[in-house]
Amino acid sequence: MIRDTLTQAVRATLASLDVDPVPDNVSLERPARPDHGDWSTNAALVSAKAAGRNPRQLAVAIAEHLGANLPEHVTAVEVAGPGFVNFRLDDGWLHDVLTEVVTAGVDGWARLDLGGGQKVDVEFVSANPTGPLHVGAGRWAAFGDSLCRVLERCGWTVNREYYVNDRGTQTTKFTESLAAVKAGRPVPDDGYQGQYIVDWAAEMPDDADPAQWGYDRVMGDLAGTLAAMGVKFDTWFSERSLVSSGALDRTLSDLTAAGAVYEADGATWFRASDFGDRQDHVLVKSDGQPTYLLSDIAYHRDKFERGYDHLIDVFGADHHGHVARLQAAVAALGHPGHLEMILGQLVTIRRQGEEVLASKRSGDYVDLAEVLAEVGPDVARLIFLLQSIDTRQIFDLDVVKRQSMDNPVYYVQYAHARIASVARVAAERGVSRRPLGDVDLRLLDHQRELDVLRSLAELPEVVASACLTRAPHKVTTWVLELAGRFHGFYHDCSILGPAGAEADPELTQARLWLVEATRVGLSVALGLLGVAAPESM
Repeated sequence: MIRDTLTQAVRATLASLDVDPVPDNVSLERPARPDHGDWSTNAALVSAKAAGRNPRQLAVAIAEHLGANLPEHVTAVEVAGPGFVNFRLDDGWLHDVLTEVVTAGVDGWARLDLGGGQKVDVEFVSANPTGPLHVGAGRWAAFGDSLCRVLERCGWTVNREYYVNDRGTQTTKFTESLAAVKAGRPVPDDGYQGQYIVDWAAEMPDDADPAQWGYDRVMGDLAGTLAAMGVKFDTWFSERSLVSSGALDRTLSDLTAAGAVYEADGATWFRASDFGDRQDHVLVKSDGQPTYLLSDIAYHRDKFERGYDHLIDVFGADHHGHVARLQAAVAALGHPGHLEMILGQLVTIRRQGEEVLASKRSGDYVDLAEVLAEVGPDVARLIFLLQSIDTRQIFDLDVVKRQSMDNPVYYVQYAHARIASVARVAAERGVSRRPLGDVDLRLLDHQRELDVLRSLAELPEVVASACLTRAPHKVTTWVLELAGRFHGFYHDCSILGPAGAEADPELTQARLWLVEATRVGLSVALGLLGVAAPESM
């Protein structure tokens, strides 16, 4: 790739200019403004101290050296600002990108080895098993699953995990609510309301155990709804199993052996302040009952025992208080820095211009399954992935149901459908792509064509950034840009020519390969987002 070529040339130039050692943070980026060139390096800025020169003077020396030995496709090397070195390239580098894309194909393009096969456990959604999933859980599902797809694309071995909080007050209240309605009694004041309680109670056999039947019913509903969204978990981990397996006792023993536990006021405390937290926390209360924190620590200890190198938890922003204490506990257990916690903001649902309130306890909430039935899983997933997980999101049901170019999901999927339509029309006219080596890609010089290729060239970097910053929405941003550029190309550049008219056969061949490269890029990105790539719409 051209980026590798230019990076190697820059580092070799620094070495020839007696910069020793060459700094590791020499980078090559695309300038924010196209008039600054195709690529830019900070080499002079980060190497000036080692070279004993002014950054601008070093940049001039780098430009002069490279200008006398221009790498392939480079037409000019220029100095800008306090010491940036900018490169201007001919169109040939973009034609090389097309070849790289179609040669790698959907399986290979933008497939990276950043993880080195390390095993990572990603826990997400993990809503209490007390009723159907609220639509807000769809955001965690879309984000978590897409993050897993990106991690897998970048060389990690990923386990998708759902923690089932099946021990505690809320589970008991759910069971009591179900049993009360079944028996014709009022739901307890602190119980669960909602039509789903009425419906499920009607389904429950008279001789069923409300606790077991209710648990099975809600777990089936959770798994079914998530599967409808294209999300399948590898592990459903029961909190109750921690207690029955003795994991809490073993965890307490490990923390004690690490000197991370002490007794005070009749309770057992975790020395979290010794491991980065601001305060210590109770693990076992004075009445001998374990706290939820001890369960959480035992759960994460279990993950490491299962052989995972790194853990990622995706929680709502209301869990911010858990971050420091859990990371301190993981450090105390001998895994410092290997628990990553991502906190996401909530979703506001609107229908007909009005905000829909959400409370599972009161029964006023929007069921995710209903939304999936109403707008479809593809629409739901891509809308949830439009923004960074740490920003509050508005999900407008009326907007996302519209099939128009204003709807981002339709906009992207329609680009893929257009590509399929090009293939169908070409087949009808008896036009087939010749082998790539027999096609003159230099004919692709229209700005619309080059813009599509620039987007395709960026995908590996976008995927790497989405992976390393845990931000799959960057793939969404990229695919929206590619779709827009393809629609512009489709509108302004005739691919096959009007029916019955004579088209330039050589240009048609080059453009058919550009269409194929676009298909590869769209397919990769939509696959990472968990969104279908339709053949027609």
